[in-house]
Amino acid sequence: MSSINFNSASFLKRIWLIVFVVFVFASLSSTLVSVQYGTVAVVTRFGQVTDRVLQPGLNFKIPFVERTVVYRTQKVVYETSDNPQSSQAAYTDYPVDTTTKDGQVIGVRYSVRFSIDPKQAAWIANNLGTEEDVVYKIVQTDSRIHTRNIPKEFNAADLYTGNIQDVQQKIDDELRPIFEQNGLILDEFGIRNISFSEEYVQAVEAKQIAKEVVTTEQYIAEQEQYKKEAAITKAEGEAQAQRLQQQTLSNELLSKLWIEKWDGRLPTYMGQGTPLIQFPK
Repeated sequence: MSSINFNSASFLKRIWLIVFVVFVFASLSSTLVSVQYGTVAVVTRFGQVTDRVLQPGLNFKIPFVERTVVYRTQKVVYETSDNPQSSQAAYTDYPVDTTTKDGQVIGVRYSVRFSIDPKQAAWIANNLGTEEDVVYKIVQTDSRIHTRNIPKEFNAADLYTGNIQDVQQKIDDELRPIFEQNGLILDEFGIRNISFSEEYVQAVEAKQIAKEVVTTEQYIAEQEQYKKEAAITKAEGEAQAQRLQQQTLSNELLSKLWIEKWDGRLPTYMGQGTPLIQFPK
């Protein structure tokens, strides 16, 4: 049974060859960087951010010296909801609680769709950090601040009826320049829902029911007034017709009408009084 001579020159050469191959392979692997579509990679050297940003595709960097920080340039959604765990958004959070101008407590659920400007990726890496840092420091922080403050300028009744375009636009106007200053592109800010306290909802519904009752009663009263006026108009019309008829009836006309209706027989009895027909003298 032969034994391995670890001190032999051939064995040492093999060991060194294996080490060299591993080193070359590791160097090549560290040199080649594949950047996926919809992302860019910022190159850092010894922990410092460089101005070099790698675009999608196969790129080269100095092995063991340079590293990369990857940012998505596709549209990303940050969303607040009652059940963040079930949301399909990339970043989720709970709704913002605030108050209206007249002191009503509301909950605001909204979405922010944004993307990272690839031209600002190096600045973002140096000043904000990773994509998660960007979302926390800018998207989450600023959107929640303005969503909490701006609804306080509006009465609850205006928001309850669903007229939220003004609120939404004001928040959008506040966020857009902030995003731009921090290398982000705001695609859209949208309020999905505003919830109110149960007491306020019940009060609004009771008020609406009372309003509908008043409207119904007013309608009935108007109908009765219309019927009354119609009856008066009809009676006045009939009275006017009778007056006109009396004015147009003459003795000659009555005589003519009687003759036309007479069947040729004289009545059996005739009372005293003025005869129906008075012949002209």
